[in-house]
Amino acid sequence: MRSGETREIGMIIHYIANPFNAELISGVSDTLEKEGYLVSVLDSQDNIDRQRRNIEAFIRSSRGALLWVPAANTPSETLDLLKTHRLPVVTFIRGAYDGIFDHVGIQNESATSCATEHLIGLGHTKIAYFGGVGSSETRIQRIEGYQKALIRHGLDYALVWDAKDHKLSGLEAMLKLRQTHPEVTAAVCNGDVVALGASHALRRLGETPGKSFSIVGFDDIQDASTATPPLTTIAIEPYNFGVKLAQVLINRLKEPQSPTATTLLPFKLKIRETTDSPK
Repeated sequence: MRSGETREIGMIIHYIANPFNAELISGVSDTLEKEGYLVSVLDSQDNIDRQRRNIEAFIRSSRGALLWVPAANTPSETLDLLKTHRLPVVTFIRGAYDGIFDHVGIQNESATSCATEHLIGLGHTKIAYFGGVGSSETRIQRIEGYQKALIRHGLDYALVWDAKDHKLSGLEAMLKLRQTHPEVTAAVCNGDVVALGASHALRRLGETPGKSFSIVGFDDIQDASTATPPLTTIAIEPYNFGVKLAQVLINRLKEPQSPTATTLLPFKLKIRETTDSPK
């Protein structure tokens, strides 16, 4: 930042309780602290009114920049507010906004396509997309990746099953899915947390994840590798995501006139014990 300006960075995220977000925040905070910045984090709860209040609070307190996950259906007036105040902004996870701001995102469609291809390769033909609610751009992209993989292999069975992104919802939704759609043998999940909840449900039913039913998560939070059984997942590495996000912001602050850029982070399928051929 220019001399004399605040070294406090605002960060607005959705659902701070999600372990993915908590690990990402750690990566941001650790990286920015080394550069002498303080990070203040607010939770929009994916609510546009609460988000507006969060942004206005950061503007009033003269934060030097904003790291931001836009809430679903964020209105154009919110973008105008940020542009009017010339606040350096890096969006992440959601909200590329045609290059208005720097953006760090995930290859959502390709990643869920990869997860679905893995299950198809094991012999599954009745695969559900499990988790998430509503129509955020992230979920839409992930569902598209799942559906395109099915189409490529000539599979006409597709099922999208809602569940809020926490363990209890994942558990309850999987219990209902197993009751109403016993033909389904595998699921591509919207996130690791809901996938872990689904695994708990299978164990409650006396089943073993990866044996009677295969599950692929998304994120690779720390709990994914330590779960019983360890979760097969799309690895984004949230801590490293946070490090990259902080680096993009630092570069923006050092070179405020440089063109905006979108960075899509790589992913890797980590095969553990919750996927196998259908029995």
